[in-house]
Amino acid sequence: MAEAHQIDGNPDQDDEDVDAFDELYGLTDEILEAVENAIADERPADEILTIIEPLHAADVADLLEQLTHDERVALLHALGDEIDAEVLSHLDYSVREDLVEILDTEQLASIVNDLDSDDAVDLIEDLDEDEQQELLRAIPAEDRAIYEESLSYPDDSAGRLMRRETVTVPEFWTVGQTIDFMRDEQLDLPDDFYNLIVVSPAHKPIGLIQLSKLLRSRRIVSIKDLIEEEPKLIPVEMDQEDVAFFFRQYGLVEAPVVDDDDRVIGVITVDDIVNVMDEEHEEDILKMGGVREDDFYSDFVETTRLRFSWLGVNLLTAISASLVIALFEDALTQVVALAVLMPIVASMGGNAGTQTLTVAVRALATNELTAGNAIRIVVKEVLVGGANGILFAIIMGLIAWFWFSDPLLGGVIALAMVLNLLVAGLAGTMIPLGLDRIGQDPAIASTVFLTTITDIVGFFVFLGLATWVLL
Repeated sequence: MAEAHQIDGNPDQDDEDVDAFDELYGLTDEILEAVENAIADERPADEILTIIEPLHAADVADLLEQLTHDERVALLHALGDEIDAEVLSHLDYSVREDLVEILDTEQLASIVNDLDSDDAVDLIEDLDEDEQQELLRAIPAEDRAIYEESLSYPDDSAGRLMRRETVTVPEFWTVGQTIDFMRDEQLDLPDDFYNLIVVSPAHKPIGLIQLSKLLRSRRIVSIKDLIEEEPKLIPVEMDQEDVAFFFRQYGLVEAPVVDDDDRVIGVITVDDIVNVMDEEHEEDILKMGGVREDDFYSDFVETTRLRFSWLGVNLLTAISASLVIALFEDALTQVVALAVLMPIVASMGGNAGTQTLTVAVRALATNELTAGNAIRIVVKEVLVGGANGILFAIIMGLIAWFWFSDPLLGGVIALAMVLNLLVAGLAGTMIPLGLDRIGQDPAIASTVFLTTITDIVGFFVFLGLATWVLL
């Protein structure tokens, strides 16, 4: 066996599963413990600030998420006006909500003013209506108008996602004029950007120029001569999932957002898309489990309440499957082996269907499963289910034969398994397709429907065949 890799020559770590990221960056257990001890000992604020000084804003957000409410209050008091506005943009929703309750309106307004417009809108939109209005009143009128306009766009749209700060230049400028423009300290340009948006007099995008290409060109060269291609434009009301697909499809780093008149009103950058992809992926996984995004940080009562409703739905589906079993009570009484083998058929169908369902939901999310190829994918998954059904039918049929010394019983479970895995392949694709067609999120209810179908079909086919053949 290979020896455990040592880090910094410390033999005590030989048997530890060391996270490379934690060794290089991020919040460590030592820093977390040091902060907790400093807060518990009521040490001066400057000592606490010294402990967390090396941390990135995202790591400070992780620290706040791992502290209790009282510890967060103490840490915020220690940070005072030194709190990095970026910290709030990295926080989980429920923890950020907790911090918003702690901070006063003036502090929140100061934080919003220090954020890029996209991060500021993300913070404001999570507040209650009354809190939103109170905060907006504390923000300068010019900025307030921008935020109010962004909040007027639909939830999860490009308008909510975009950054309002853009770098636009006219096509008749030269490289020298453009560089001088970007160096003007009086201008409020974004801290980070990748492309220049070349616009017409009507402020409609003509093309993009990469900064690297601009800086490699001579000052006398015309901006118009550097335009590489027409920009990929994002309508302001495009859903953020479609925006993410757009970026992934064309390998974009940055793209302009346009209004109904095709005028540039903002820009979306790849860091926002990474967050969208992460949020959408996390949301789909949590929905399939019947839990909410901030379930991890919710209190005991709230978590219990939210999970109860989903478990209630599962109870109803379980009762429906039990009613099918009750139809064959006499058969189960006469042939005890049926009760032993019955869960195997349903379980295999459920697991096979879940495999198909997972692939289908992902394919829908990435626009790989469409109306054009749906029939081909459904046929393929049914064939896969049938093939696996035949293989496992042979295995389980032989096991049941020798286990209970009854070849007919082996044949019954073999045929039931083939039929249930065929149904699993069909249901695993048709259920998410059907939900998507009627405008519902396939990640929310697909699993419940699938499990119910495979359980009912598995029990009904197996017990029905057994009643017909054995009794």
